[in-house]
Amino acid sequence: MTAATSSLPRHAIVREVGLRDGLQSIATVVPTAHKLEWLRAAVAAGQTEIEVGSFVPARLLPQMADTAQVLAFAKTLPGLFASVLVPNLRGAEQALAGDADLMILPLSASHAHSLANLRKTPDEVVAELGRIRAARDASGRKTLIEGGVGTAFGCTLQGRVEPAEVLRLMQALLDAGADRVSLADTVGYANPASVSRLFEQALKIAGERLSCGHFHDTRGLALANVHAALLLGIARFDASLAGIGGCPYAPGASGNAATEDLAFMLEAMGIHTGLDIPALLALRARVAGWIAGEPTHGTLWRAGLPKTFAATAA
Repeated sequence: MTAATSSLPRHAIVREVGLRDGLQSIATVVPTAHKLEWLRAAVAAGQTEIEVGSFVPARLLPQMADTAQVLAFAKTLPGLFASVLVPNLRGAEQALAGDADLMILPLSASHAHSLANLRKTPDEVVAELGRIRAARDASGRKTLIEGGVGTAFGCTLQGRVEPAEVLRLMQALLDAGADRVSLADTVGYANPASVSRLFEQALKIAGERLSCGHFHDTRGLALANVHAALLLGIARFDASLAGIGGCPYAPGASGNAATEDLAFMLEAMGIHTGLDIPALLALRARVAGWIAGEPTHGTLWRAGLPKTFAATAA
């Protein structure tokens, strides 16, 4: 092992967010039955953490109207750690009622984006997390709470987002009761150097409670940004099958890192994911059929696995 790879984690988790971040970003409403098929096949392909939906009003996001039903099914799948996004206390109460394993409260470090997306300032979101923590503790549930700091590297509405503000809000979320925190490049502004700088500072604040990196491939740098975070020991990353997803405030932006591409990169680097990549590619084809006409992304599905892959992964 070389000095360049000695600090890389030996294992990494790819948290699938296509069923939430992906589907809520497209016009097509995927039937519940197909979502359940997606979950079943994803678990069969080795995925252990999946964000299954979002508890938001159906009138705002009809794509997420069946989240309670999808979560209930996810809870029947052995070994699956099911997470949901919650924008407020009401959503958190639904997540607790469904016994979600994890609920993620999104906080935008960009004040402009926060007001546009959640109609709250970032500090009002921090206060909401405190109320969610109190509700969780009172319920007796073991549901974990993750504060997801979005637009951490910049914003299409506000432009620059100061790293000091990102770090202040991360500390505030932890102080308010978050079990863990994550950083998200919501609009694809990050690059490997900025990822290294911000994650290094964030680790000094959160340590092991900095649990995940969420990178969009808007400008083709998602996997490079993952690598920068890997070098700092981050070992959990969000990704979306077929790279679906995006942000309504980044028109034309491509979505998340593609699950299948990220899994391939990690395994090719000798980082174990437990994922069956041919099975993921087969599932990708099914999902692409369900959302025909919607933009999809990624490259592995076109090129296929190299003949040397098995030897490299081994």
